[in-house]
Amino acid sequence: MRGTFQMVTDTATLCLYDLAALKHRLEDTSDWWSIPVDELAEVNAGHCLFLNLGADGVYEVEWSLEDVEEDSDPDHAAEREKVYHLQVPSGHYLGAADDVTGGELEPDETCEGVLFQLKPGNYACIVSREASRITIVMTPSIQGNNTLDELIRI
Repeated sequence: MRGTFQMVTDTATLCLYDLAALKHRLEDTSDWWSIPVDELAEVNAGHCLFLNLGADGVYEVEWSLEDVEEDSDPDHAAEREKVYHLQVPSGHYLGAADDVTGGELEPDETCEGVLFQLKPGNYACIVSREASRITIVMTPSIQGNNTLDELIRI
């Protein structure tokens, strides 16, 4: 499974997450994730990946789902790109962080991201960027959390 979409962000951030993983943030403020300690806690828990882009604008995002487990060759993946882990309990969403769960709203088909179904489980997300083109390759993984000290910046 693969796809490409364009997104416009005025938060300079792309977010990858499962809708069920952030249900607990539905009643929170719409910008809860702008507090670095809250953002980092959710990323390390594997509930979401906030990819800070450094600038607002239009981005082309290419995503794919591969069947091969990332854990089978972690050295190869780590040499090329950054690998982050994510828990997927139900479905999936990818798009501008402008639309992340919060403020009693969730993303839907009217958002600029893409909604798609994945098999429940953990995924390794291999992220790379060249100018305004972002590539994300998702593979099944044993690991479902991260141990980052800083926010993700690509």
